Amino acid sequence: MIFGNSGEIGCRCNEALANEDPTPYSTLNGDNSMGNRIEIGNLRIDEGLYALVRDEIAPGTGVEPDTFWKAFGDIIAAFAPENRSLLEKRDVLQQQIDAWHLARKDEPLDSAAYSAFLTEIGYLLPEGRDFTVITEDVDLEISLISGPQLVVPTDNARYALNAANARWGSLYDALYGTDVIDESDGATRSATYNPIRGAKVIAYTEQFLDEMTGLETGSFSDITQFSLKAVHGEQQLRATLKGGSEVGLADPSKFVGFTQNNGELSALLLRNHGLHIEIRVDREHPVGKAHSAGVFDVILESAITTIQDCEDSVAAVDAADKVRVYSNWNGIMKGTLETTFEKSGEMLTRRLAPDKTFTAPDGSTLTLPGRSLLLIRNVGLHMYTDAVTTADGEEIPEGILDAMVTSFAAMHDLENNGLHTNSKTGSIYIVKPKFHGPEEVDMTIRLFEWIESALGLPTNTIKIGIMDEERRTTVNLKESIRIARERLVFINTGFLDRTGDEIHTSMEAGPMIPKMDIRNEPWMLAYEDWNVDVGIETGLLGTAQIGKGMWTKPDQMAEMVETKVNHPLAGATTAWVPSPTAATLHAMHYHRVDVGNWIKELSARQRASLTDLLTPPLLTERELQPDEIQRELDNNAQGILGYVVRWVDQGIGCSKIPDINNVGLMEDRATLRISSQHIANWLHHGIVTREQVTETFQRMAKIVDEQNAGDPNYRDMSPNYEQSIAFQAALDLVFKGCEVPNGYTEFVLHPRRREVKAGG
Repeated sequence: MIFGNSGEIGCRCNEALANEDPTPYSTLNGDNSMGNRIEIGNLRIDEGLYALVRDEIAPGTGVEPDTFWKAFGDIIAAFAPENRSLLEKRDVLQQQIDAWHLARKDEPLDSAAYSAFLTEIGYLLPEGRDFTVITEDVDLEISLISGPQLVVPTDNARYALNAANARWGSLYDALYGTDVIDESDGATRSATYNPIRGAKVIAYTEQFLDEMTGLETGSFSDITQFSLKAVHGEQQLRATLKGGSEVGLADPSKFVGFTQNNGELSALLLRNHGLHIEIRVDREHPVGKAHSAGVFDVILESAITTIQDCEDSVAAVDAADKVRVYSNWNGIMKGTLETTFEKSGEMLTRRLAPDKTFTAPDGSTLTLPGRSLLLIRNVGLHMYTDAVTTADGEEIPEGILDAMVTSFAAMHDLENNGLHTNSKTGSIYIVKPKFHGPEEVDMTIRLFEWIESALGLPTNTIKIGIMDEERRTTVNLKESIRIARERLVFINTGFLDRTGDEIHTSMEAGPMIPKMDIRNEPWMLAYEDWNVDVGIETGLLGTAQIGKGMWTKPDQMAEMVETKVNHPLAGATTAWVPSPTAATLHAMHYHRVDVGNWIKELSARQRASLTDLLTPPLLTERELQPDEIQRELDNNAQGILGYVVRWVDQGIGCSKIPDINNVGLMEDRATLRISSQHIANWLHHGIVTREQVTETFQRMAKIVDEQNAGDPNYRDMSPNYEQSIAFQAALDLVFKGCEVPNGYTEFVLHPRRREVKAGG
């Protein structure tokens, strides 16, 4: 491939979805009488969902559709009441915390008293004895290989496939198409190949190869010819340098494979820190012709794992939306999902990539996965759906439906029904978000046991990833892991949701500091370290991933390359990136940092401070100036509107949104949660007024309208603010921010999106 930025945004949905009406918990999705229903046992199932299970998912699994639904009815009867009870406990605990802060209004936070109070009400639990996770049958991509992780909306087939195929990425393309390579001295980015820029790309890549897989002497830039030399029955890589000397790799064991074309080397495979680098050679290629050794591309193993998402990056509000999500996941598990689209005037068809085959140095065949190992993120406990209801019309917990249907679809992978293999160890990987402590983890573990029994799967087939993004899970992380110790494959941190929860939990404690300042507060630093510390203590290294959050600026790749190395240095075996291109660039960090060895160094440090974790980021004595307040309000309001207008009007759950300075930022419901909760907090404590908020939103709506002027599907919010459903949704997020459970945004977004859908 001639250099060019081939990576698309990984976490973006551009297709309009479909919808209806919601509010807290059981009324989240509104009118559940719509559409035809199939009645089985105590369930009423949407006709489209029933047809998907009957015609697409069930065949080949050995489980009959009606058997599936009858078992699901038993699961709902067993777990729906407990799900409701756990949500009610969340509300009770929040009320107690609010009352505690109100009783001490205007007093400095007494950390010791606060911890004692949280322990007394059962929010903060005592830690038991040390233990080690014992999860078995974990794929190497999770247990041993450190590298980037993509998160992608499963409702968009094009991007879901793009992310799944991001296991391998061209470093040449990633450098050529981004700002990692500057445009000075004629090295401008262009649609056609610019050899000046290309020379910079090649020089950067060869320096990277020198550092990661260096030669005995000399540089990759000096190579004029690659060759193989048989030594004791195995091939060794040799390189002829410009002066005529022949050298090998400084560490010969890093050469692990090759391919040949008509007797000539066409690819060399190197391995460093468990990650592969493929050097492609073709002297007839337009780029290879100009290279002394005929190298025309360097491919990095990039997105080692990908989370296919049913949650924050999708806008799935009714049965039709859920069918699209489940259908795409099922197609990926069967290997049949494909989509055709137009790009740059050309019709393209995307499907899952095949595996890659090389010859190993000993002459054997080496086959490597052509795709990321896929996990599936279900929704949290607070979500309810009318895609399936009880016989009397009551909505069911959506997370239970997600777990049942996504596991059922994943059986095609376990039964080898598909064109490709996802898990080589026979596991299903479900990531669960927004847990509030060990009790909720416990219910989910028992739910997985029931699903395994219903589907005839061996115990512990379904593995769990715990997203540490709510404070009650953070402070009880060790006990949450203890409960999941036979199934755990993943923990991670997420600044955005975690901050949104912190603001809501501490709403009555006082006004918060400006949003961007929160990132450097002691509680946030403690949170990031605490997650790693507890992960190390419980033996995750070699078994499960320790993850870090998303890089939110997909166009600022130079900054990412400069700073995101801090994630592996912090002990993260994986971290989220917003696109396949970003995954390729972030992979360089895992070549530079041997995370496994580095974690052993970190294991000697003392665990982060619980006191810091429980200290909210309050203004206290800090005085904010009026212009500072308005800037913060402008920034938050513009970001909220930019995201909400696409979510509500077009059903786009995640996309690149220009901020107030026209810098593109990846936005999903996590970013929306923190921004809306921050304004709600300032409004609650009188930092801003309702009138000021309304005026700011109206002013920012005009800016957002201008930023979206080129989108033919966009509906202006101004000047008819009262008629804009999206604009009213944005105001609701702030004005109802103190009321909605835990500050979650779905309780506002879902009814508004369904309102738009109902109106055509």
